[in-house]
Amino acid sequence: MPLPKVRKLRLRGFTLIELLVVIAIIAILIGLLLPAVQKVREAAARAECQNKMKQIGLACQTYHDTYKKLPPAVQLRPGIGTEDENGIGPNWAVLILPYIEQSALYNQYANSIRNYMVNGDAGWRGMRGVILSPYRCPSEGSPDVLGSRASGGWARGNYGCNAGPWSWPGTANGATSAQRNINGANRNAGGVMCINWGVRLGALSSQDGTSNTIMMNHIRSGGVTDGNGGDMRGTWAFGLPGGSVTVGHAVGDCYNPNDRNDNADDVAGCTNRSDIAMGCWNGGYGQGQARSEHTGGVNAGFADGSIRFVSDSVSTDVWYMMNSRDDGLTWTDS
Repeated sequence: MPLPKVRKLRLRGFTLIELLVVIAIIAILIGLLLPAVQKVREAAARAECQNKMKQIGLACQTYHDTYKKLPPAVQLRPGIGTEDENGIGPNWAVLILPYIEQSALYNQYANSIRNYMVNGDAGWRGMRGVILSPYRCPSEGSPDVLGSRASGGWARGNYGCNAGPWSWPGTANGATSAQRNINGANRNAGGVMCINWGVRLGALSSQDGTSNTIMMNHIRSGGVTDGNGGDMRGTWAFGLPGGSVTVGHAVGDCYNPNDRNDNADDVAGCTNRSDIAMGCWNGGYGQGQARSEHTGGVNAGFADGSIRFVSDSVSTDVWYMMNSRDDGLTWTDS
């Protein structure tokens, strides 16, 4: 009996055209999915950044509970100029270290921190190169480029206290002055943490209010501008404009978050990069704007502990009111 014939199966492969079509479809799908993935990542990074600002804000309030006032933007002993980068003392970020679970680091330099205002002890600067995760935004570029001025070795950070929209020297001891005409009157520009001064929250409540006034702004690292550390913007222990302080913003050529003006910030040694929203004049320390790599705006921490995202398109008047403690106005960000 003859065996039945077995039909041979012919395996047909993809033609070149079919293969190219499949590759094209996969590329299109990846192109559609990538922006969505990037948006999810940025949303997560922005939320993490807001949480870090929340913890910093709580630390500042705990400092207030202890000393009955917020920490100063920076300590300057008598005889030290407001732009003397080699003579400045501990800043707000150093003073709140015990309240962000960094007591060991603080205690290592506690004597020097206490002695600075007495004899100019500079030993506290030994901590300047310590990388502290609580002060770093996850979206930040070039976080490992150390600031090279003032003996160098300054680790990066992305959060700055708000010294108000007036110029830096004018903030000493909490001074204020009318700097902008809004609604037909010149409005004051007092800051929240200034040279040798921090506001009492009770006093702030009777001025513009804790929920109406920014305490902490986002700062972008100057490492993205020159790549070699000469731009000191975004250095956590460096208590000068742009380093760990926002000031003189919403006036002159420094008018909105992430503004794209040439020479907007005033930071010694900086690199003018208005093309990436990092415009700067390098002749001295006078202005420092809120800047970030978050899409479309910056995170801001208010004195009541709330964190809000402020759009780059906020009006200059509203931005001024947000950062001034005593302009006498309320604002809406809608």
